[in-house]
Amino acid sequence: MAKKMDFKGRSFVALTDYTPEEIWHLLKRTEELKKLNKRGKNQPILKGKTLGMIFQKSSTRTRVSFEVAMFHLGGHALFLSGSDLQLKRGETIADTARVMSRYVDGIMARVFAHQDILDLAKYASVPVINALSDYNHPCQGLTDIFTIYEKGKDLKKTKMAYIGDGNNMVHTLIAAMAKVGGKIAVATPKGYEPNPEAVRLGKEIAQKTNGSVEILNDPVKAVKDADVIYTDTWASMGQEAEHAKRVIAFKGYQVNNALLKHAKNDVMVMHCLPAHRGEEITDEVMDGPHSIVFDQAENRLHTQKAILAEVMG
Repeated sequence: MAKKMDFKGRSFVALTDYTPEEIWHLLKRTEELKKLNKRGKNQPILKGKTLGMIFQKSSTRTRVSFEVAMFHLGGHALFLSGSDLQLKRGETIADTARVMSRYVDGIMARVFAHQDILDLAKYASVPVINALSDYNHPCQGLTDIFTIYEKGKDLKKTKMAYIGDGNNMVHTLIAAMAKVGGKIAVATPKGYEPNPEAVRLGKEIAQKTNGSVEILNDPVKAVKDADVIYTDTWASMGQEAEHAKRVIAFKGYQVNNALLKHAKNDVMVMHCLPAHRGEEITDEVMDGPHSIVFDQAENRLHTQKAILAEVMG
């Protein structure tokens, strides 16, 4: 049983808001809840409670995993698309947060602008869970380090190489690896590097945990001695108009068998999905022996259960 910590009522906006000890607690809690689930012994920790789910951006994994998570915990999830809310008709985020707080016990939001998450958390009187913004994706990041931990790796001795766009996922992985004292090397084409503030904050955290954060433009250099190679789509949702330009810019940044040869022999490959097969990752790698992509996808369910149980329980 994980040591009890007081998470109740706290929002889950960014991994940087949580101490390394708190993140480790969530990893252990995830492990507990997953084991209970596999034994058919889900606990009704959130019986009678409701999660309001705001979706400005659509998603397969986020919606299904959060709905199932609430079901497993004995609660109820309420799906709200952008067209279901009054936001498009001019109601402010602050008013939406205040009103929803009178109805539900927690709010999950998947949005375009990170400021919307910050405003929801500021004005809501119930915990707000960030299920993706244009700046970060903390539920996915926590899932990723849990998956590496579950595979038997010592996170403090793990090197992750991220190959691709310096996007919201990179900002989260920098924070995640820094918090647990791991190493991360990010390789992007010039002009597509991650947010400098996210890098600065990650390096500051890593100094305290004996981790490291390295930003490169050479994918081969990044994957040297890597335990994990991680990639994501080259054009995030909302960047479709840039797709053709990005395919040219990211040539040479594909995760394929040739790149894997420069990493450790037992390297694990991760992708937060959805994948554009044949672009950032090949079928051979995605479906090959190094891939843990679908284990990673499954763990979204269990990690989010841990977050929900702690902040709403």
